[in-house]
Amino acid sequence: MVPAPTVEQVTRALATVHDPEIHRPITELDMVNGVDVARNGAVRVSVLLTIQGCPLHEKIKHDVTNAVSALSGVSRVYVEFGVMSDEQREALQQRLMGDRKERVIPFAKPDSLTRVYAVASGKGGVGKSSLTVNLAAAMANLGRKVGIVDADIYGHSIPRMLGITDRPTQVQQMMMPPTSWNIRVISIGMFTAGNSPVVWRGPMLHRALQQFLSDVYWGDLDVLFLDLPPGTGDIAISVAQLIPNAEILVVTTPQQAAAEVAERAGTIAVQTHQHIAGVIENMSWLPCPHCGEQVDVFGSGGGQFVADALSGTLGGYVPLLGQVPLDLRLRERSDTGEPLVLTEPDTPAATELLAIADRLASQGRGLLGRPLGLTPVTSG
Repeated sequence: MVPAPTVEQVTRALATVHDPEIHRPITELDMVNGVDVARNGAVRVSVLLTIQGCPLHEKIKHDVTNAVSALSGVSRVYVEFGVMSDEQREALQQRLMGDRKERVIPFAKPDSLTRVYAVASGKGGVGKSSLTVNLAAAMANLGRKVGIVDADIYGHSIPRMLGITDRPTQVQQMMMPPTSWNIRVISIGMFTAGNSPVVWRGPMLHRALQQFLSDVYWGDLDVLFLDLPPGTGDIAISVAQLIPNAEILVVTTPQQAAAEVAERAGTIAVQTHQHIAGVIENMSWLPCPHCGEQVDVFGSGGGQFVADALSGTLGGYVPLLGQVPLDLRLRERSDTGEPLVLTEPDTPAATELLAIADRLASQGRGLLGRPLGLTPVTSG
């Protein structure tokens, strides 16, 4: 007869189970309240949930059961749930986010290694949100830890495009963002009833964005995308104030009218002293269904026009990162919450989006412009 595992062995197995919202081991988060191992191999694990009625308790139960069942000598696994006390939740919040006496945006700290991309456009309807979702999904598929802030408060659409129906979990003053396709997401659409409109003025928009950035537990992200509303209004200004190191990705279509407006959206970087990471031209061409030739439905050259104009205005090179063709499947996958780059990566649109994401990902997590904390040595 195989001997039952020890409590220490079970605890080590539980260290491989991550909380599905916090993405850290449940042992590290003090969620394991007790482990009991009977002689016959029956293991009883007591787990503390962060809140009463945690929507992901079944996921935790499944993962705990699988991790412990894999041990030699285990005959049965029983998972019991309790709920953290206020004191335990407060300790958890402090462990994850530090002292909360004042709001701190981790991405604005000088030592932050998270690359922040603010996806902007001069006008609506250029496909900015679908590009944001697919670029984020592509980078997550490359192994990066990725988040999206749906900062288009009035026209929020990111949850639908990622198939998210869950709401954030509130733990004290800390929000756990829902995750889909390995992307952590926050959106005002998660807090409104049905399809209700958001009727806010500038100060409310600023506070909402600040709360999304400071009160949400994002963890250690490699990349954060902000899907901005079109134009150069309140949110664009707030991003520059709250995350001055955010880089701007300008999205345009090929037509000159759209390109001129997109140029204006990018020129805001002159006033905010932000870096423009590049220009993406969307809806660049359509393959003819009969002969396969490229049809320039919206004209041509808009993306390069914007890149050249911004290079001249800013006095530095602004690259055209890519030209994404029109593809009906990109729209269809956005409606069903399935990023095209993951579900149909060989399509022309997905191939170009993957190439753009790879180009952005190759920049890595840099320390450009950040203090290194070095102290000069003086000779004596």
